[in-house]
Amino acid sequence: MKILYLYAEVTGYTMATIRALVERGAEVHVVHWDHKKLTPYQAPPCSNVHMYKRSEMSIEAIQCLAEELSPAITVISGWEDKVYMAVARRLRSQGRIVVTGFDDQWHGTLRQNVAAVLGSLGYFSRYYSHAWVSGAYQFEYAHRLGFDKKNIIYDLYSADLCLFEKAYQGSFQEKQQSYPHRFLFVGRFEPIKGLDTLLKAWQTLGDSKRDWELLLIGNGSLKATLQDKPGVVVKDFMQPERLMEEVAHGGCFILPSRGEPWGVVVHEFAAAGMPLIVSDVVGAASTFLISGLNGYSFRTNDADALAGRMLQIIGSSNQEMMTMAEASHMLSHRISPQTSAANLLSIAIQN
Repeated sequence: MKILYLYAEVTGYTMATIRALVERGAEVHVVHWDHKKLTPYQAPPCSNVHMYKRSEMSIEAIQCLAEELSPAITVISGWEDKVYMAVARRLRSQGRIVVTGFDDQWHGTLRQNVAAVLGSLGYFSRYYSHAWVSGAYQFEYAHRLGFDKKNIIYDLYSADLCLFEKAYQGSFQEKQQSYPHRFLFVGRFEPIKGLDTLLKAWQTLGDSKRDWELLLIGNGSLKATLQDKPGVVVKDFMQPERLMEEVAHGGCFILPSRGEPWGVVVHEFAAAGMPLIVSDVVGAASTFLISGLNGYSFRTNDADALAGRMLQIIGSSNQEMMTMAEASHMLSHRISPQTSAANLLSIAIQN
């Protein structure tokens, strides 16, 4: 079976699902954005996966590729790329399966309500036959856009469980002996990620921090403002394999975002067996966090509330932290690259 991805930015977790598709016998062709990327991730070569740089592909070239491949399924990441949408419309006019993947939550904004009206008039069905969503909040949005429930599938995103499981297994015994006192943030250094809230909470803790430290890993426009903070270590974006060394020495993952429709990073650090503290706008928390079992949620933008949650972690015993770590690892198996791939392939079976 041939599958065509017309994609935005390819990430490590994208490749995990693509590898799972290949394991199921698929041949995958990926046209991907290669300019103005949010992260410098470089996808490694993979058997039966063919990569094409978007900057080198005109609309005619992509249409020719689609005609040549005659894919059983075409996956398009959202509706930002107008060239992709033009190709999608052409494929739909031929009766082909075209899947849009998105992680937006329904908030009932004016723009979303307008989109819902357009959807009820059949606008999106001109481009897509199915919607591939990350979770329940996204399912609601897809249905409001006019997608029939039977044409909406789950598990758009999955962490690369093999990679993060290694970090969990490799550090388990060491953490049992001496649990690491380190809070960890991994992501883009941008205002949307709520790092100002995290730093304010960190400052509020004062001497209550005890021997805990805060490690920030990523890249972005705010990097210069994060330097030289007491007890805060800042490191550059890392390729996944290098990141695992830091993950093995992490004690609690924090995602203080003020906007996070999903957040695969939550799944990743749950798989690594790390207790979680996330803001209440993080979509992935609905699947990978049970407050009090493997971590806590807090009201977004509320530094005092975040500081309170961090204090709960600091005050926990090694055994309590290990119990939360094991719970995170358990919950991470709710979604996998295999379930992600199976959901997509189920469309071809149904049609």
